[in-house]
Amino acid sequence: MARLPSAERRRQLTEAAIRAMARDGVPRTTTRSIAAEAGVSLSVFHYCFDSKQQLIESVITTITGHYVSVVKEAIRPRATLEETVRAGFQAYFDHVRAHPDEHMLTYELTQYALRQPGFEHLARRQYELYAEAYTELIDQLRQSMGLRLHVPVPVLARYLAAMTDGLTLNYLVLGDDPAWAGSLDTVTAHVAGLVREN
Repeated sequence: MARLPSAERRRQLTEAAIRAMARDGVPRTTTRSIAAEAGVSLSVFHYCFDSKQQLIESVITTITGHYVSVVKEAIRPRATLEETVRAGFQAYFDHVRAHPDEHMLTYELTQYALRQPGFEHLARRQYELYAEAYTELIDQLRQSMGLRLHVPVPVLARYLAAMTDGLTLNYLVLGDDPAWAGSLDTVTAHVAGLVREN
């Protein structure tokens, strides 16, 4: 087995955990199954992660990073604010369609953390990460397009996180592409109404 830097090994184990948890469910995924998925020994897993809590936090952070990077790339300025915002939502939607198991896993992680004594803070951290991600995306748009907001950034970030969360779950349950597209158009128009260009 090749010797990797610990940060790279943690990344490898986190991605293996995402695959295993998405396939088998959070409660049924063990440290042993994650190590097997990653092709490493159990001792390597325990060297990289002190606890299951630490691993779950890494999983949550990594999944969020997967789609935030896609959206950041998509929201480069376009002809209009609406087109730019819609491109960001479309990029996110495309990620949900391409990786539904990963997005389903985020809901399972929330429920697991809320029900597991001592893990509750991870559910809070998960939703804080969503708000932080939206804050970063809003700031990116403000700088690139010279936007002024009608609502404070923290309020808009939390609103967008809650709205995206609901739309994602709706899509995962119903799988209705046309309805999702209409919802994204409505959300785009609403978000565009909450900001204006200088």
